[in-house]
Amino acid sequence: MRLLEERIQRDGKVLSESVLKVDSFLNHQIDPNLMQKIGQEFARRFQNEGITKIVTIESSGIAPAVMTGLQLNVPVVFARKRKSLTLNDGLLTASVHSFTKNETNEVSIAEKYLNKNDVVLVIDDFLANGQAALGLIEIVKQSGAQVSGLGIVIEKSFQDGAKLLQEHGVRVESLARVASLANGEVTFKSEKAEELVK
Repeated sequence: MRLLEERIQRDGKVLSESVLKVDSFLNHQIDPNLMQKIGQEFARRFQNEGITKIVTIESSGIAPAVMTGLQLNVPVVFARKRKSLTLNDGLLTASVHSFTKNETNEVSIAEKYLNKNDVVLVIDDFLANGQAALGLIEIVKQSGAQVSGLGIVIEKSFQDGAKLLQEHGVRVESLARVASLANGEVTFKSEKAEELVK
């Protein structure tokens, strides 16, 4: 998605060879117009999959997930990282390790919001090592629902997440695929170059 790549180039900040900061438009301040276009693109890619629910994780996955849900006209359910007084029984849970924050959280979704008849699209802001996505997929599978695929706003292709998920048989659709953050610069993975290798 060229528009997203251009925005990352312009406003993203490379903090290290593994950390890209995009808090000016994605995961702190949100650009609604960009999120709308992201939702449209995910909807286009998954429009024929019979999606009935979108699942994400709080908080950075919510904006792209809601915009996708709006386009597909389906509810969005987000996994909570913190316990809530109103969310205390009938929970589907999984442990998720964040390498960026170096912490492990138990994430949960009320089981009443997912069932065996659901076809679920999982959406998240970043894919690096794949742990958040695997946790969400585990929760979906606990409910008996089917995972149709994974929509990722920004994939760090130099890390193992996408490969790990594909080995688990999960369809991964990433809108921007970062090949490298070396020397303080964002380099994207070219689809054309990949096709030439095949």
